[in-house]
Amino acid sequence: MAVTNMRSLRNNRWLVFVGGIWLQTFGGIGYLFGIISPLIKSSLGYNQKQISALGVAKDIGDSLGLIPGCLSHVFPHWALLLVGALLNSVGYGIIYLVVSHEINSLRFSIVCFLICLGTSGETYFTTVALVCSVKNFPKSRGPVVGMLKGFSALCGAIFAQIYASMFVGNEEKFILMVAVAPSVIALSTMPVLRTVDGCKETYPFDETIFNFFYAVCLLLAAYLMLVVLLQDVLLKKLMSNTVNEILTVLLVIMLIFPFVFSVITTLRNMNDRTRTDEKGQNLDSCLLVRAEEMTSETEDESFKDVNLRPECDRRAVPHQRADYLYAVAEGALRIKKRRGPRRGEDFTLTQALIKADFWLMVMSLIFASGTGLTIIDNLGQMSQSMGYKSSHVFVSLMSIWNFLGRIAGGYVSELLVRNHACPRPVSMIVAEVAMAVGLIILAMSLAGSMYIGTMLIGLGHGVHWAVAPATVSEIFGLKHFATLYNFLTMTSPTGAFFFSSAVAGTMYDLEAQKQQKRYGRYGQECVGDSCFFAAYLIMAGVCIAASVSSLVLVYRTRVVYKSIYGRTMISGQDQAGKEEGFLTE
Repeated sequence: MAVTNMRSLRNNRWLVFVGGIWLQTFGGIGYLFGIISPLIKSSLGYNQKQISALGVAKDIGDSLGLIPGCLSHVFPHWALLLVGALLNSVGYGIIYLVVSHEINSLRFSIVCFLICLGTSGETYFTTVALVCSVKNFPKSRGPVVGMLKGFSALCGAIFAQIYASMFVGNEEKFILMVAVAPSVIALSTMPVLRTVDGCKETYPFDETIFNFFYAVCLLLAAYLMLVVLLQDVLLKKLMSNTVNEILTVLLVIMLIFPFVFSVITTLRNMNDRTRTDEKGQNLDSCLLVRAEEMTSETEDESFKDVNLRPECDRRAVPHQRADYLYAVAEGALRIKKRRGPRRGEDFTLTQALIKADFWLMVMSLIFASGTGLTIIDNLGQMSQSMGYKSSHVFVSLMSIWNFLGRIAGGYVSELLVRNHACPRPVSMIVAEVAMAVGLIILAMSLAGSMYIGTMLIGLGHGVHWAVAPATVSEIFGLKHFATLYNFLTMTSPTGAFFFSSAVAGTMYDLEAQKQQKRYGRYGQECVGDSCFFAAYLIMAGVCIAASVSSLVLVYRTRVVYKSIYGRTMISGQDQAGKEEGFLTE
């Protein structure tokens, strides 16, 4: 019995999902640059343009996911996790040695390379977590992607809390923790993260578990928001190290809740999740998966509209489907393949690159996500120019809003497509307009504008990375999802390279030089609302352009979403009508 329970637990897709959450929670190291950049700037004597260049190098490393995306088709998941852990430890480990002056200072180009190398490890973590979870939950892509990407964004707030409780006054050790902690988590989740065979269906208790995860997400966000307010707004002078350590321990306990819940749920529903054939023997899952891959490019009319059939026919469908897949896999049936895929089918990267829909999404992400990433990378200098002494407050708040944006983006977009067959990119339009408003508020430099502006930008930026991966999987299929998604991750540094280095960094340094001549100041610091004013307005206009691109994408894909989700809506309405008629009678 114990062996059976352990085998069922290992094949539990919810445990895989929890492992992905932990990996994303402690592996989103790209969001920590706002905390470590002031330390690197002061320790190595860099100016703002050099710090912006380091941010771009970090973004480039965060966009090299095309490499693990391609490798995921060849190598097992544990190998990708091992490579990611090695890259993370080597890159940030050497940076720690440089900043702490354990070794001699390196050339600026080498430091950029190390930042890029260390951050590229995150792409291996994200690829494994997303590919395993999306393939394990193909009918719940919005919530799954939203939660995973949300916890990745929450990494900044969690590490900021750890920083406040353990590393204030000893910032060099914090960089060492960044080099070690994600790698340890990756190695710990290596036996767990895998694609579980036979996870095509939904189960009655899935909705309950998803609701629990949503509750945990909201609880975490509320808790971290309260901690930030207590530490840095209300009781900053009264918060001792002991209190901060207690708050950090409570945070870790909350992160353990999903694991405990998934284990309990698995043991309670173990019998319901066993799939056997009519002889009582387990189906050969590998053979079935291969057969489904072979039939993915065809229209399998025999098994459509299953819910509309009589109950006696519905009971026979699983066995008919299994016999059909076995016949295809063994070569008894031949399937005629079309020359090219259509929307909703499996595209390769080269096939997607010639589609206008794909490039419309790429342009939206370059403009909007590039803008959001620029704000994230420059939070330290933005807050200091506005007179705030500590930047980790806004790093925490930005991470929380980014987290909530991804959770809300996945949840709301899923409601829209399932209940109204509304194209998922509609959520991106709303997010891009909100980001433009947030940038205008930042440019106005009113009281509290940093809090309101970072809230809108964080929410909008988060929505994009919950909606875009799910949209790609719906329009271009799941078979090559890792490659397609990781190509999209290249859009953020493409936009951030221009907005952060050529726009924000250059304008900041020019204003700093003007202040040096005008007020006789020394150093590379800029003070006042004029430091980023022009950059805010330029990026606000870019976000409006992104919303236009998303609007065109919505118009072009509206038929696709009606064909994918419209039939589900009609079936649900017919079923509800039958139940209502039965109750009336």
